[in-house]
Amino acid sequence: MRGRNWKRVQPNSLRDAMRLCKDHALEKKNYSVERIADLMGITADLLYKWLASGKMPASSIPSYELITGVNFVTRWLAASTGYLMIVMPTGRNASAADMQALQEVLTTAAGKLIQFYANKTDATSTIAAIQQGMEGLASHKLNVEKFQQPEFEFNEE
Repeated sequence: MRGRNWKRVQPNSLRDAMRLCKDHALEKKNYSVERIADLMGITADLLYKWLASGKMPASSIPSYELITGVNFVTRWLAASTGYLMIVMPTGRNASAADMQALQEVLTTAAGKLIQFYANKTDATSTIAAIQQGMEGLASHKLNVEKFQQPEFEFNEE
C-alpha cells in the first residue's frame, strides 16, 4: 500500500492540522500517539485531549511538529491569518525534475480554478492547490534572488 503524498496535503482546520501531523508521524516514523506524547514529555491522555479538541498550547506546537516531522499546525495558523508560509530554498540549481514538478503543481492549480469557477469543485481544495502553486513559485523566486546577489568567496591563504 502506497502512503499519502504529504507534499500535497493541506489542513482544513487546526484540528485537522494536528491530526495530519499525528498521521504523518505514524506513517513516516511509526510513532503512535503514546510515543509522541512520551517524546513531548506529556501524557498520552493529554495529547489525545488536545487532538480531540483542537486546542494545544502554543508553546507545545514547535516540539509537536519537530517530533511528528511536519509543520501542518504552523502552516494552518499562517494561512488562517492570510499569510503564506514558504520553506526556505536550499540555494541549489533546479533540475529538470524540479521544473516538471513545479509545472504540474501550477497546472493543477489552474485546473482547480477553472473547475471552481464552473461550480465543479469546492473552495477548500481550490485554495490548497493555489497555495501549493504559490509556495512553489516563491521558492524559485528566492533562489533567483539569491543568484542575483552572489555570496562572497573567501580565499584562504
